[in-house]
Amino acid sequence: MSLEEIRNFVPMTPSIATSGQPTPEQIPEIAAAGYQVLVNLALATSDHAIADEGSRAAGLGMRFVHIPVAFDAPSLDDLNHFVGVMEAFKGSKVWVHCVVNARVSAFTYLYLKHVRGVPEAEARSPVLEAWAPRMDDVWKAFLAQGEAFLLARKG
Repeated sequence: MSLEEIRNFVPMTPSIATSGQPTPEQIPEIAAAGYQVLVNLALATSDHAIADEGSRAAGLGMRFVHIPVAFDAPSLDDLNHFVGVMEAFKGSKVWVHCVVNARVSAFTYLYLKHVRGVPEAEARSPVLEAWAPRMDDVWKAFLAQGEAFLLARKG
């Protein structure tokens, strides 16, 4: 099994990868690839959610953080929590997932561009590029509000 088999796997930086929901069998592969932190932005009730994902990750020596982001209502509080987690684990290899990598692509884009200073083209994942033309108004507004929020944080 390879990481490329994980739904919508996108390595964003040498230390940050994103994807859709991994299967229970894929979590050990993520750990074996050196990822030390597993962050889940999907709801616990999402399609293919793994009820014991946190304990599976912990059993492999990984840290697990669950930030449940409602797909129809992402918030700046969610974004602030995500940025805090990503900054707390800045020196670690972090794998971030949701159901299909849509919400993750938006959150990671905002984080990489506005907190880490990654150039726009590198911060935008292929998943975000593919989603952008059909993105609904909720997510368009979230991206705009997230940009303003993170720019204001920089001062």
